Amino acid sequence: MNRQLVERELTAQGAGRGKSRRLGRSVTVNLCESPLTWLHARGHLTDHEYDAGERLRADWEMAQLSPNISMRWDPVTIRGSRHERDLNPTERQIAAKARFDGALAEAGKGLSDILWRVVCAGDSLPVAEKALEWPARSGKLVLKLALDRVAGFYRIG
Repeated sequence: MNRQLVERELTAQGAGRGKSRRLGRSVTVNLCESPLTWLHARGHLTDHEYDAGERLRADWEMAQLSPNISMRWDPVTIRGSRHERDLNPTERQIAAKARFDGALAEAGKGLSDILWRVVCAGDSLPVAEKALEWPARSGKLVLKLALDRVAGFYRIG
């Protein structure tokens, strides 16, 4: 895993005016660390929950579901075998999209929202909870339930 460490100064919101004040302390932050990795490293996710999240994120990336701003110019190759390792890039992308859609369907409606935001979009739990208008600290439990279901889909466990 990549590491990009920076020092961040801790601040607290000032009284009533939205201003922040310095607390005189700083922390080292890894900008390359995903929210999923952060939760796992601190014991909030089990190994199989973490592995399920990483598989889902890998399928998200392989299916190229994030926004693009240019065209792909990869050459198309055709092979006779139908094993996934022998698929051309477009076929691998389609297979990854099918797995991604299947994993989200397995998680279920209501659980897939937090799953996508934290695992694929890289939102922290507080950001995802706020975007979904959920109570604070409710996202971790829901995320764990979703990851357990996704682990079942990927047969991790």
